[in-house]
This record gives sequence, C-alpha cells and structure tokens, in this order.
Amino acid sequence: RRMFPTFQVKIFGMDPMADYMLLMDFVPVDDKRYRQVTSRYAFHSSSWLVAGKADPATPGRVHYHPDSPAKGAQWMKQIVSFDKLKLTNNLLDDNGHIILNSMHRYQPRFHVVYVDPRKDSEKYAEENFKTFVFEETRFTAVTAYQNHRITQLKIASNPFAKGFRDCDPEDW
Repeated sequence: RRMFPTFQVKIFGMDPMADYMLLMDFVPVDDKRYRQVTSRYAFHSSSWLVAGKADPATPGRVHYHPDSPAKGAQWMKQIVSFDKLKLTNNLLDDNGHIILNSMHRYQPRFHVVYVDPRKDSEKYAEENFKTFVFEETRFTAVTAYQNHRITQLKIASNPFAKGFRDCDPEDW
C-alpha cells in the first residue's frame, strides 16, 4: 500500500546546478511490539501498550524518489512528495517495497545525497549526504485499524480509499 499520509518536504540550500538523489528509509523506534487497547465506544480512551519483544528485523530497504537524480534547482522549486512510496508486511516482497512489521513503531528518515562528479568521489562519500529525521513522522505500522473512528477518518481523508466512500459508513 502507499504510505498515508504521504511524506512531503520543502528543500532549501542546494546548489541549483548540482545533481542530488533523494531517498527514504525506515528504522525501528525501539525493540517492542505493540497492541492497541480501545474502548468500542470511547474514541479518546484508545492507547498503545507494549505487547512483547519486537519481531525479527525486516530487510532494510531504501526508497529512491523516482525523479532522482535531479538538479538542486528542480528539487527546490516545489514541495517534494514521496507519493509513490509503498509499504508492505510481506517478507517475500520482490517489488522493492519497504517491508515493515505490523504493530511495530518506525521512524522515517529522509536522505539527500549529492551526486559528486569527481572521479574519486568515493573518498568524499561521508560528506556527500545528509540525513533528516522529523520525530513527528513516527508511526505504528498496522494492517487493520481496531478503532472504527480511525478507520472512518482514514477512508474520508485518503484519496486511495474512494471505493469505500460509495457505501454506508457502517460497512467501513
């Protein structure tokens, strides 16, 4: 599935004529597995509780923005959206999607890589990239919502859930 909400970023300070690659990866926040405790009738009483030790780590994958590489001028002229990024819990995925464990917490990381034109660019690899972490983007990966109000909110807000809006909200 496509990640929702979509990760978007506005970039400043690049060399307009230099090439850059933009990519994302996801790292576990901790070594725990969670479960959601909800009251069927009280939305505000939902909470996440630790349910045990984390499952074995999934294969580390990186998502390259499909416009990469591109000139700094192109990246800086508009908001960059990672709307093609897809997440899965399928460990056998061979489509290059980011594999996450359901009911685990993750921190997305955004990376900017300068495409160094020098012949010996590998010598400068350490200085040719910058990683950005926005703590407000942390999330718990889930395959199904256990709170019907969250389900309704996502269906109402997610542009990829149009089909669900054509039926009775009680069927969501």
